[in-house]
Amino acid sequence: MDVQEDATLADGYKLKLNSYDLGVDIELADAIQRLRFEHPEARAVIVTSLKPRIFCAGANIYMLGTSSHAFKVNFCKFTNETRCAIEDDSRYSGRRYIAALNGTASGGGYELAIACDEIYLVDDGNSAVSLPEVPLLGVLTGTGGLTRLVDKRKVRRDRADVFSTLAEGLKGKRARDWGLIDDSFPTSKFQEAVDARVAQVVNLGSDESAQVTNLGHMGIKLNPLEFESTDNTREYKYVRVKLNREKRYADLTLRGPEADLPTTPDPIQKLGDDYWPLRAYRELDDMLLHLRVNEPEIGLVCLRTEGVIENVLAVDQTLAANRDHWLIREVILHMARVLRRLDLTAKSFFAIIEPGSCFAGNLLELALSSDRTYMLNNPEQTIEIATTELNAGALPMSNGLTRLQTRFLGDPDALAAAEKSAGDPLAAEDAEALGLVTFAPDDIDWDEEVRIAVEERASFSPDALTGLEANYRFPGPETLETKIFGRLTAWQNWIFYRPNASGPDGALRRYGTGQRADFDRKRV
Repeated sequence: MDVQEDATLADGYKLKLNSYDLGVDIELADAIQRLRFEHPEARAVIVTSLKPRIFCAGANIYMLGTSSHAFKVNFCKFTNETRCAIEDDSRYSGRRYIAALNGTASGGGYELAIACDEIYLVDDGNSAVSLPEVPLLGVLTGTGGLTRLVDKRKVRRDRADVFSTLAEGLKGKRARDWGLIDDSFPTSKFQEAVDARVAQVVNLGSDESAQVTNLGHMGIKLNPLEFESTDNTREYKYVRVKLNREKRYADLTLRGPEADLPTTPDPIQKLGDDYWPLRAYRELDDMLLHLRVNEPEIGLVCLRTEGVIENVLAVDQTLAANRDHWLIREVILHMARVLRRLDLTAKSFFAIIEPGSCFAGNLLELALSSDRTYMLNNPEQTIEIATTELNAGALPMSNGLTRLQTRFLGDPDALAAAEKSAGDPLAAEDAEALGLVTFAPDDIDWDEEVRIAVEERASFSPDALTGLEANYRFPGPETLETKIFGRLTAWQNWIFYRPNASGPDGALRRYGTGQRADFDRKRV
C-alpha cells in the first residue's frame, strides 16, 4: 500500500497514513481478482506498505464522518467482501497471504492483516496492532476484525475484550503471545525474516497448496468491462438493467450463453475473459455493486434470463468436467462469489420465469437466491427450468450449504428429489411440485399477480425488508462469513445510525477536533 493522500473518491478529506476509502478498496479488490486470473503462478502474496513506520491506519475517519449512513454501510459491506475474497483465494486456490507489517496497523489496517494467513510485525519499539474503534470512535471494527479475532485466530475472549478497548493496541512480544500476530522481528532482521518465510512457502508449500499449484500456467487478461447507459438503463454484453425509479424497482436480465462454446480448457483459455461464464458473471457483479451504491432507492430487483436452456446445460457440463483445471476452477469460484454478493445485497429479489427464460444450472442459482420465484404455467408454451451438477455443491452460500440444501433444510426427501432431477427440464407444475418455485400462475392471472406482488413489495418499509431478508436468507449452520455479515454488519449498521457515533456531538463527527464526544449513556 502506498496511498496517495489527494487521490480520494470524494472531497473533504485526505488519505493520510495509508488510510483508505472506497476507491482504495476497489483497487484492492481488483488486485486480488487479477492475481487469481492473470497470475495463477503466484504462490505467495505479501501484503505490506511502502510508507515508513506505517502499514495502514484503516478506513479514513473523516470520510466516514462526512458520509451518509447508506454509504457507510455499503462501504463496510464491500470491504468485508474484499477481505473474504482474500480468504477464498487462500482456501481454494492455494495462495498464501502474508501480512508484513512494517509499521503500525490500526483499525481496518489490522483487519486487512487478519484476513491474511500469517501476520508478522516489525519490533521497532513503536509499531503496534490495534482495533481502536470502540474507545476512539464509538463504533465497531467494521470489516470482520472482532469475528476473525476469536473465530479465526482463536484469541481468548478476555484478551479480545482488552485488546478491542485499548486505543493504543499492543506491540511485539505481547501481541505475539496473545495470538494477534504470528511473530515479530527487529527492524534489522524484519525483511530477511519475511523473505525467508516467503521462500519457504514458494519452494516447499503445504500439501494443500501443492494440490492446487498453478505453476507452469499462463494467466488471462481481465479487460475493462464495457457498457452503454442512459438515465434509466445500463447494458453490457450479457447483462442489462432497466430502472423504474418512480416505482422503486429494477428489471435485471441476464442473457444466457451462445451455442457451441468450447468444451475443453485450451480453447476456453484462448477465449479468455470473453468466455461466457466469466464475462457474464463479471458483468453481473459490476451491476450489483452499481445498484447497491448508486441506486439506493431501488428496493426490488426482478431477475430474468434470456436464452436456450440446452446452452446453459452444456456450459455447466463443461465446467463440471474440467473443474480441476486452474482457469475453470477460478471461473467457478468467481461465479460463487458473485452469487454470494447477490445473497448479501440489501434489496429484494424476485425471479420471473417466462417464455424465453433459461433458468438452468448456474442461472437457476439466481432463482434459488431470490426471495420469491414466479413461473408462468402455460402448457401451450415451452417454459422450463433445470438443475445440474453445479447446483449440488460448486456454488455454496455463505453458510457453507448449497442453495438447494438451504431451501430444503428441513426436508431431505425434497432435497433428494430436486437433486435427482438434474439435467431434466421441468415445466411449471413439476417445478412447483418439487418446491423449486414459489408460485406458478396460469396465463390468465400472470400479469396481474406479478404486478401486484411488485407494487406491494415496493410499498413496504425498506428498513423492515432489509431486516426481514437478512433474518431468513441464511438458515442452517453459522460460519465465519455469516457471523461477519449477519452479526457485525447488522450491529455496525445500527451503531452508525446512533447519535453517539454519527450525531453532531458523536465520536465520528468530533474525531480530530480536540473535542470529546458527548455520549448518551443509556444502554438500549
